[in-house]
Amino acid sequence: MSHELPKAYDPSVIEERWARYWVEEHLFDVATPQDTDEQRKKFTMLLPPPNVTGRLHMGHMLNQTEMDILTRWHRMRGETAVWVPGTDHAGIATQMMVERQLASEGTSRCVLGREAFVNRVWDWKELYGGAILDQMKRLGASVDWSREYFTMDERLSVAVKECFVRLWEQGLIYRGAYIVNWDPAIQTAVSDLEVEHEERLGKIYHIRYPLADGSGSIVVATTGRRRCWATWQLQ
Repeated sequence: MSHELPKAYDPSVIEERWARYWVEEHLFDVATPQDTDEQRKKFTMLLPPPNVTGRLHMGHMLNQTEMDILTRWHRMRGETAVWVPGTDHAGIATQMMVERQLASEGTSRCVLGREAFVNRVWDWKELYGGAILDQMKRLGASVDWSREYFTMDERLSVAVKECFVRLWEQGLIYRGAYIVNWDPAIQTAVSDLEVEHEERLGKIYHIRYPLADGSGSIVVATTGRRRCWATWQLQ
């Protein structure tokens, strides 16, 4: 066996092996504290679940590194520290990705039917959800893999519904009319992240609305007929 140090550091030789060892030995699994552990400080952190629409990017790596440092710091202080991992279903975004995949195959969800399409979505989740977790394991993230979750898990879905109902009852969330990005292909609203932005040379219109008592007027500026119509409706 050669004892000569390589001229360049090769992370694949060391990091992957140790990361796999940490997972296989369950070194970061944390048992639920018992009543006798009340004197020991506890630190719990949930991983903001990445969407199963693809693979992790540099933004994920940055915040996961910061969370890993924080969890390890609490662990080194002798506290019961647990970092809970998981992934998010990102329903509409995932549907869009699967629809693109089907289009590349010359078919669509309408041709497949509901049941077959749902199965394809679950196949996508297994592929990319597993890839995301494998990336985290290779990074050596010190999460408790025994507590891994997915936002569509039955027990977690109940908790999510309970949370939203409570927020609604407290007046912290609301429903209202607002402009959305409508996708005519998949027949649903999509987020700003899924929109392809295009710059166009347009015009700005100023509309003067006289007050009913004749004391003055209000000027509203808009860039298109749709907003003009909406403004007229409000007036």
